[in-house]
Amino acid sequence: MYAAIWRVLPGPAAVKALLAILLVAAVVAALFLWVFPAVAPYMPFNEQTVGSS
Repeated sequence: MYAAIWRVLPGPAAVKALLAILLVAAVVAALFLWVFPAVAPYMPFNEQTVGSS
């Protein structure tokens, strides 16, 4: 899969490396901005098991 992405990216190796870094940064940003907040309410570790008495 990574070889296919590398072949699709245009330019010489330096440009491909820069584009790959930007692509990874965009995926990480999308995960932190939209995916993780949307999934957070459904995660069980948000529930508190120790209550005040």
